[in-house]
Amino acid sequence: MEPIVNAPVVLDIGKASRKSVRELKAGGGKLLADVQDALIQVTTSLGDQAEGKQFVPVVLLYRRRARRRKGAGLFPLVF
Repeated sequence: MEPIVNAPVVLDIGKASRKSVRELKAGGGKLLADVQDALIQVTTSLGDQAEGKQFVPVVLLYRRRARRRKGAGLFPLVF
């Protein structure tokens, strides 16, 4: 079975420190090596279909914010 060419590749790198994210934005670091390894794996899995095509990695980073509790500052003591 041949891989689907138009399917996006999603790479979960797990938790990342702020320093490693800054290094990635600057074009270096461990995270960039992870992205490059994923691109190499994709191009080798596609084989002949990858010839003449340019792959552009899109990296999304997100951070969950702490949920705000309703009324947390109004009543500090709960009886």
